[in-house]
Amino acid sequence: MKEFLRPVFLVTWKDILLELRSREVVIASMVFAVMVVVIFNFALNVTPETVDILAPGILWVAFAFAGVLAMSRAFVIEKDQGSLEGLLLCPVSRDSLYFGKMLALFLFMTVVEAVLLPIFAVLFDFSAFSFTLIGVILLATLGFATVGTLFSSIAVNTRSREIMLPVLFFPVITPVIIGAVETSTGAIGSSVNVIGVGRWLQLIAVFDAVFLVLCPWAFGLVMEE
Repeated sequence: MKEFLRPVFLVTWKDILLELRSREVVIASMVFAVMVVVIFNFALNVTPETVDILAPGILWVAFAFAGVLAMSRAFVIEKDQGSLEGLLLCPVSRDSLYFGKMLALFLFMTVVEAVLLPIFAVLFDFSAFSFTLIGVILLATLGFATVGTLFSSIAVNTRSREIMLPVLFFPVITPVIIGAVETSTGAIGSSVNVIGVGRWLQLIAVFDAVFLVLCPWAFGLVMEE
């Protein structure tokens, strides 16, 4: 287990150090997400009567598109600098490389969401300190990072990678987005349907579990090409 986890954390730490030096992923995603929330806030004229209906959708539109922006940079630095081949030649399993990249992406997205959520709560006047809301954000973000890491590794080798990534990503991640919106509606709203929220959380958890098995296997095949 130690031989597996050590390269995972080393790959994650490498990406964190690169981000601390360049600040490209987190800042760009954060600015984009804040702009989406502010524009939707004024465009839809959200009122206290409609906040339960409109706020969850706006929140997850911002999270999803900010996540895609972060995913698009997951393998770009290695590809542009010609170090992707060197990374693949490291004497570690492909699973370790995948989980290291996935963990870094998950952390970047979590930082963006942690900054965005209080801003969103102030603009739409609801409490951000909900265990249900925080739980669904973490579960959905894990699903985003799991699928996004795989598709980012596929898209980086294509000419139109900025277009290819969302085309591949959104059809697969749609169940997570729907479940996250439905769960967030219950968490933000005044009345919470515990049974309904629980079912959507189970859906997201099952999705995460399935793709945490499938994506590392597929990543190994993609990297062999």
